[in-house]
Amino acid sequence: MKSLKFLQENAVLLICIGIFVIFSLSILFFTEAFYDLLVRFSLFIRSWFGRYYLYLGLVCVIILLLLTLLPYGRIILGKEGEKPEFSRLSWLAMLYSAGMGAGILLRAVQEPVFMLVNPPLDTETSARVMALEYTFYQWGFTAWAFYALFALIIGFAVMSRNKKPLLSNILQKQNISTPLLKGLDILVILTTVTGVTGAICLGTTQITGGFNYLIPEAFYALDLNIGALVLICVLAFISAWQGLNKGIKMVSNINIALTTLLFIYVLLQGNMLSILQNFMAALYSYIIDFIPMSLAWGNFDPGEAFLKEWTYYYWAFWIAWAPFTGIFIARISRGRSIREFILGVLIIPSLASFIWFSGFGDTAFNLISGQGGYSGQFSDEFASLFEFFSYFPWSGTVNILIILLLLGFLITSADSAIYVLSMFTDNGKLHPQKKHRLIWAVLLAIGGVALLVLSEIKPEVDIINILQLLLIITSLPFCIINSRFDPFILKRSQGKQALANY
Repeated sequence: MKSLKFLQENAVLLICIGIFVIFSLSILFFTEAFYDLLVRFSLFIRSWFGRYYLYLGLVCVIILLLLTLLPYGRIILGKEGEKPEFSRLSWLAMLYSAGMGAGILLRAVQEPVFMLVNPPLDTETSARVMALEYTFYQWGFTAWAFYALFALIIGFAVMSRNKKPLLSNILQKQNISTPLLKGLDILVILTTVTGVTGAICLGTTQITGGFNYLIPEAFYALDLNIGALVLICVLAFISAWQGLNKGIKMVSNINIALTTLLFIYVLLQGNMLSILQNFMAALYSYIIDFIPMSLAWGNFDPGEAFLKEWTYYYWAFWIAWAPFTGIFIARISRGRSIREFILGVLIIPSLASFIWFSGFGDTAFNLISGQGGYSGQFSDEFASLFEFFSYFPWSGTVNILIILLLLGFLITSADSAIYVLSMFTDNGKLHPQKKHRLIWAVLLAIGGVALLVLSEIKPEVDIINILQLLLIITSLPFCIINSRFDPFILKRSQGKQALANY
């Protein structure tokens, strides 16, 4: 009887572990065939559903902006009069660290420079402004809108209607069968594991690139990668074990403090007037051009080749990460009004990213101009940031700060993922048991190490890219689910009743 009870209580966890093992064995023994299948399938999705992703992103932004203006914006996520659990600064630090994290370090220089050298659009806008504008577009309102809408749906269902933070629980009245609902819960878990494992592996690769840039050939890449990954998972487990208030909040606050310090250093090395001018010009163009860019309409259509390689790719990533990131953001947003929630999740993080890319991008543009042209020095996404700082004083110290920041952001992504995964497998509890946190920390570490070793054994296949392709494929079900939700979350009768309280 005890064993039967154990199986019933941990059915989702056991099924996920089983699928995880089968999937890992498939990659190990059928690597090339598996990779080829994923490439074909991901290209099919981007070709057939890419435009749908664009339209959905625009609709999500519009819905959220409307909610800030309508009376619905006054509704509190939680009980009437409930106060927020976290300070506004800690709340913003936690959601930004979970939502973007190490990505802003990976692409800080490489992407704006790529857009400068390979302008996606042929317009009268200056090349610098266009490069920043398109970088804003791919890291801005649409990305955060996918997160925010999912988080708002989860947040209202959990905090205001006392539902468990599980898709199966929230979608019960959406005319979806129970087995399919449970399958969606499992898909969310597997997508989260895939995305976070891939992010950690990419992050450790950038850390290795940094060490090898600082001290050439001093480290064996695989050993350093594995060491960094295990360290990240151990520290993430300690953070998740401590919980939201002690562990995750503290690491997120440190991340934002170090990020701010790094950005101030870039401002002091760059031309602040030029950075400000290009930031304002790119922001103005982005806002004015947002709708035609979001629809890839007329002169704002960069072509299918570019869209498949960049925009569809990004949109699929944001959608695939939306369930995990959205649930985490919902969990930390209790007590905030819908209006404050949207401003804090959609507008403020986007502006922070725009300022960040403007500082790094414009300074890199000036370096290229001063050298008389571009020679590909910032083309490697793993080493571009370290190369960038080599032109400035105290580069060794700054590069160590970057490595610490990478560790911090990766720990935040991993600890928030461990916490959310534990919520899923512990029957949707907002404070999951610590044994679940331990299980997921161990599984993430094992999966990451296995992928790094497999990448070394089979260098002819990009193993990490397998995870990225998987995220594109798993984004499709969540894209369809998003379109099934009532845009205003509430049924009309419930909405009227809720508004009557205000």
